[in-house]
Amino acid sequence: MNCNPPSLPDPVAAALAAHPPFIRAQLLQVRAEIFALARETGTGPLTETLKWGEPAYLTEATKAGTTIRLGRVRRRSGAAVLFNCRTTLIDGLRDQFGDLFQFDGNRALILPEAPDRAALRLCLARALTYHRDKRTARA
Repeated sequence: MNCNPPSLPDPVAAALAAHPPFIRAQLLQVRAEIFALARETGTGPLTETLKWGEPAYLTEATKAGTTIRLGRVRRRSGAAVLFNCRTTLIDGLRDQFGDLFQFDGNRALILPEAPDRAALRLCLARALTYHRDKRTARA
């Protein structure tokens, strides 16, 4: 990682603590990538909160991206990165990275034990710039 993410807000820390250690470690790594990418893509600062009891990351100040949530989609599944189901993100990610990740419907990317970091960063960056990229494409 390029730099350290901010300290965990207590509600987010509690939500992450509810996961098994391996899942929690994966979600914390994804969290660090989200904060690093927000700086790199100019989509920060991020709002870190809980949505549906899961850590959520919003680009409220810039409105550049769509919400990213961290959690699991099924009790037995691995860590998941969840996106707004009304976006086209998962369809595009499935087309490009279907050989690297599993997906759940149109809302979640399921992380393997050792995800391809470069591919995951691209997926996260697309979410962080989703609305900005759509506005640019229309212009």
